[in-house]
Amino acid sequence: MSPRETDRPVAGWRQLIRDLCYLLPGMPLAIVSFVVMIAGLALGIGLFLLAFLGLVILALTLLAARRFAMAERARVGVLEGRAVGPVYYRPTTGRALARLLGHLRDPQSWRDWLHGVVILPVRVLTWSLTMACVGICVGLTPLILISWLVSGGGGFRGLPRGLALMLRGLATVEASVAWALLTNEGAAWRARAEELGRSRQAVVQAEADTLRRVERDIHDGPQQRLVRLTMDLQSAQRRLNDDPQAAGPLVDGALKQTQEALAELRALSRGIAPPILTDRGLRAALAAAAARNPIPTTVDVHLGGDERLPASVENAAYFVVTESLANAAKHSDATRCDVSVIAGTTGDAEGRAVSVLHVQVSDDGRGGAHIGKGHGLAGLTDRLAGVDGILDVHSPPAGGTTVTATIPLSR
Repeated sequence: MSPRETDRPVAGWRQLIRDLCYLLPGMPLAIVSFVVMIAGLALGIGLFLLAFLGLVILALTLLAARRFAMAERARVGVLEGRAVGPVYYRPTTGRALARLLGHLRDPQSWRDWLHGVVILPVRVLTWSLTMACVGICVGLTPLILISWLVSGGGGFRGLPRGLALMLRGLATVEASVAWALLTNEGAAWRARAEELGRSRQAVVQAEADTLRRVERDIHDGPQQRLVRLTMDLQSAQRRLNDDPQAAGPLVDGALKQTQEALAELRALSRGIAPPILTDRGLRAALAAAAARNPIPTTVDVHLGGDERLPASVENAAYFVVTESLANAAKHSDATRCDVSVIAGTTGDAEGRAVSVLHVQVSDDGRGGAHIGKGHGLAGLTDRLAGVDGILDVHSPPAGGTTVTATIPLSR
């Protein structure tokens, strides 16, 4: 027996009310969905010669089918006390025509349409039997009451139990159609596997880019200073015997080069794995990053009861903030930055509550920032992909920039 069958509720008085509330409105909904689905398909095909208009009507029909499907999943969820899913719709991107064709190519949208058509004959049967059961019970109510008063129920004792079983069976039939057509576990898992594959590639690319950047920074910074330091020390060593006074300034210069090289190495280490983040957590690391920012910056952090988050989440949130502040300092001409990091909940595609970390960095600069190759924010998308995070940048011209990241706390 499948998990879906074993998880179904059993007949009882409380479930009887749920079954009735699910079955009775089913027929009007089925009629409306059937009419919309058939009329939309007929109009779309009939106007196909006017290609764009026909495609628009078909796409609108599928969008209506999706809304009916969402309503049905919600109704079955209330009926069975659990979420109905998983379900996966292919994401649509691009311009209007591309998005339109994306809706038409989505298999789940056509399964939603099929449910809107198939459910009508199913509900003709189930709704008729439901009304017959309700009518029999209402008609026999006086006899049942008299029987209970006279002989304690008599032959009518099994009627309520039989009614509950009958309605439970009818509701199960309708819910099974919804589970069969309005969920697509295989497609959802394939999409998840593809997403994880893309995330892994993005993370590998982001790490490779980081290593190349660190290598370039070391070559252009500390390495050059250390080469110069070596030359100054060699020169000082040659002059120690014949001109000790001339060696003094060279030693002072070498000391300065050493200090600057150490400062650059510390800055590079903060960019790779800041010790303060590892030792003291996200709140302290963000406070230190805000203090280093040349633009006045406020930090508001609310992490709930558990102050330490998973290391991958803390690293991703830290780099979102530091990269956004760095871009603001370099390009925005802003006079103020605000950082907000809040742990909360949001709903996923199946309506379940998911714990997430909301990270937002805003400034009052000139705007115009965007995610694109060659821009500082581009690497954040790849870094967030490794933790299933989403990055959004809102930066209208002369309107400031707001960078928002949403990072799941559990996957």
